[in-house]
Amino acid sequence: MAPAAVTLAADASRLSSADTGFMLICSALVMLMTPGLAFFYGGMVRVKSTLNMLMMSFISLGIVTLLWVFYGFALAFGTDRGSFLGWTSAFAGFSGIDRMQLWDGTTIPVFAFAVFQLMFAVITPALISGALADRVKFTAWSVFLVLWVTIVYFPVAHWVWGEGGWAHDLGVIDFAGGTAVHINAGAAALGVILVIGKRVGFQKDPMRPHSLPLVMLGAGLLWFGWFGFNAGSWLGNDDGVSALMFVNTQIATGAAMLAWLAWERFRHGAFTTLGAASGAVAGLVAITPSGGAVSPLGAIAVGAVAGVLCSMAVGLKYRLGYDDSLDVVGVHMVGGVVGSLLIGFLADGKGQSAAKGLFYGGGPGQLGKQCAGVFAVLAYSLIASAVLALLLDRTIGMRVTQDTEISGVDRAQHAETAYDFSGAGGGVIAGAAQAPAVARTRRVDA
Repeated sequence: MAPAAVTLAADASRLSSADTGFMLICSALVMLMTPGLAFFYGGMVRVKSTLNMLMMSFISLGIVTLLWVFYGFALAFGTDRGSFLGWTSAFAGFSGIDRMQLWDGTTIPVFAFAVFQLMFAVITPALISGALADRVKFTAWSVFLVLWVTIVYFPVAHWVWGEGGWAHDLGVIDFAGGTAVHINAGAAALGVILVIGKRVGFQKDPMRPHSLPLVMLGAGLLWFGWFGFNAGSWLGNDDGVSALMFVNTQIATGAAMLAWLAWERFRHGAFTTLGAASGAVAGLVAITPSGGAVSPLGAIAVGAVAGVLCSMAVGLKYRLGYDDSLDVVGVHMVGGVVGSLLIGFLADGKGQSAAKGLFYGGGPGQLGKQCAGVFAVLAYSLIASAVLALLLDRTIGMRVTQDTEISGVDRAQHAETAYDFSGAGGGVIAGAAQAPAVARTRRVDA
């Protein structure tokens, strides 16, 4: 990310239509990632929770958009106030932004930068929802979303990307969100699930994905949209850094997918579609902070390490006994940590900055900076998210009732089901033929 403070630009001729168009396309790609995430998560849950999982992502598009306009952009990217938060009153409600006003140091309008960053703010809390599948009230989730982006995401975005933010000024490298997005969301997910507890039947009942094709579709949309997420974070494309990030995104994702599958084959004897999708996402997560600082060969290393370590981390929930429904902690938190820390080893000084890692003669300085950013964000998000979840659980209640959880949150929370089989055939013979299959499906889904 190349953030900067905002000043009025009297010389409107500096505005680049090419860079502006590039950023608007990237913003649209990042927006597509949230529906992609909804499909990815929606396919991984059981039938009875599909719509709820889709809605937990989709609702972020509405809530966070309004909060970003009202005060989020001002808090995250306004004038620094003590290295921890920003504020510029002209940004509140977008009331003082002129359409020709440029984001300082760039050739794009403030509006283009603001909408690009909005899409990051939208998807980050949506990532958390995967850890809470099957058991959270939709109203409580919506309130949590409001509180979390206000108290956690907006300040952390300022730390990492805002001019004057402590992590930004320290020199922590986070090209597109390893700390601010993925570690932030993964640590938050861990904090919340430690408060709300496990699903009914965790480690006892089968909780298999109901639609692996839907998972693969979601993973494909995420992969596609991630090019905008990563390449767009340089806010332009006139020096080759965005192209480097684009290339490294593809390379690391492919390497991570193959590494995950290889580890899965070694450990469990099969190459699974869920493993391929999860490995790809792990690679996308890990290259997000590091892709502008490493070479293409370095991107292979980032992806391969992330693929194996994230696959290993996913299994920890069974050993440690925390119920991370869709592996948000294992993929996003661990992947974000891996990608952020590997900068301290693999940065070659030829990309976004001259900073070099240990393997390129840079010494331990950059690694120390990366550790400071990683563990500060992780600790803050974990603690703050757990406190917010505890507060809501003690007041309005975070969890649905046990009966609702067993029967399915879709009907109770949304008065709908994802699949309507009532019109699938007709007549006595057809109905009798379908009955055993429906019964088997219900037993698995329950």
